Amino acid sequence: MFRKFISNPIAVLGTVTLLLIIVFSLIGESLTSFTASEQVKEATNLPPSSEHWFGTDDLGRDIWARTWAGGKISLTVGLVAAALDIGLGVLIGGFSGYVRGRNRLGTLIDEWIIRGIEVLYGIPYLLIVILLLIVMKPGLFTIIIALALTGWIGMAGLIRAQVLSLKQREFVIAAERLGTSHMKIIYGHLIPNLTGIIIVNLSFTIPAAIFSESFLSFIGLGVQSPAASWRTMTNDALGTLLSGEWWQLFFPAIMIALIMFAFNAIGDGLQDAIDPKIVKRNRKEKKHGTNLIFRKRNVSR
Repeated sequence: MFRKFISNPIAVLGTVTLLLIIVFSLIGESLTSFTASEQVKEATNLPPSSEHWFGTDDLGRDIWARTWAGGKISLTVGLVAAALDIGLGVLIGGFSGYVRGRNRLGTLIDEWIIRGIEVLYGIPYLLIVILLLIVMKPGLFTIIIALALTGWIGMAGLIRAQVLSLKQREFVIAAERLGTSHMKIIYGHLIPNLTGIIIVNLSFTIPAAIFSESFLSFIGLGVQSPAASWRTMTNDALGTLLSGEWWQLFFPAIMIALIMFAFNAIGDGLQDAIDPKIVKRNRKEKKHGTNLIFRKRNVSR
């Protein structure tokens, strides 16, 4: 799998891009003498220079420092929200699929879970965010909670379908007839066969969470100024674009584009390396106009 992955130049480029973004998000602010929140009134709206590498904004804040400080926030949201999404999705979906058909209670539990997933799937995550804001303040924690409450639904349906399929495979049936315990079946047969699809979906879930954070910040429900995030920086820079300060919008916008490219390139590379048949099916569906991302979120029965 590793050799197949590194033989894909786009996937390698995406990996290198992601690593560079992570490294600079961790150390980038320390490479300059300015902090992300420091305001210098004499240095407002300065273009990129040897002193301010990415220029400054209308408050005299260094855009280089703010760009990498914003990277920490965006990556934190993406990683934490994706981990919660995948964890909840695998746990709930795997449990639902595994208990179905074992007895009447197991089938009933699965039906209850599916009904609950269908109800939650019909509620827009933006509505959940607004409801959370009634009791919580806008910010990073609120975004992560909102994304975690809605993002696991598609993963749960996907894992449930995979578990139902794996239960019909000969090696699982043989293990059950030999009296193998449920835990050994789960850890020895099911989880190893789910690892590939979990990794691939993780690589797509992270950029989706980052994009959601950007959208929520843009409409005023996410991270708020003066905290630095790529979305708040682009939102603040929209008013200065017509006056010629292009750098205020360019650098945070290019970071959003690069992080999306990196994760999608890695996801496609992993998908190709783990199961080339998935890529062939994806290309065929895209050719016929099928939205695969939306279809994956549908709950399989």
